Amino acid sequence: MRILLVIATSLEVAPLLSSLAPVAERSSRLQAFRRDPHEIDVLTTGVGMVATATWCSRTLVTGDYDLALNFGACGAFDRTLTLGTVVHVTTDRFAELGAEDGDAFLPISELGLLDANEFPFTAGALLNVAPPESPILQSLVSVSSITVNTVHGNESSIARAVETSAPQVESMEGAAFMYASLVHGVRFAQIRSVSNVVERRNREAWKMQEAIRALNATALELIDTL
Repeated sequence: MRILLVIATSLEVAPLLSSLAPVAERSSRLQAFRRDPHEIDVLTTGVGMVATATWCSRTLVTGDYDLALNFGACGAFDRTLTLGTVVHVTTDRFAELGAEDGDAFLPISELGLLDANEFPFTAGALLNVAPPESPILQSLVSVSSITVNTVHGNESSIARAVETSAPQVESMEGAAFMYASLVHGVRFAQIRSVSNVVERRNREAWKMQEAIRALNATALELIDTL
């Protein structure tokens, strides 16, 4: 199987990369590896949805991939998700795509600028209805996510995000990855590990190292079961 592995930074998947056999450097952002029987290209997009969408589309249009996988960390709105929990994001949204109207937020579909069911959206969301078959993936908690340019750290904006989108987690890249995968018709999965609670910024309470360890262990198991 030929797999495209998409990451924002190499820090998040350093243990996984050390378990892969390097083959070649295709570009400054794309490296080829192998873990039998799979050929694995690792795309490091950089942080944020614009970089993710751009580099994913550029790579998917020139490559012939059977599967795309996005691995990374996330923050949790859902406090039943303990730090270090690895989740499968099956629904994602661009939370800031719309307009402010005083204290209210109007999604772009309500502005008449985008139909809520215009491809690749379904009711305003990006859905993964055909993830790859894997017992590891099936064992993960399926969650809904939002993708943002600015991670939430203010009580009022957190409350608004919960009210408008009811997300369980958030990231800065996930929806962009899903959008590109859907447009290019590539089967995909977005897998993330919870590193922090979405609250006023409190780095001391984060469990980034624990999240990275759990994410990488799951990622390796997933690849080996495909």
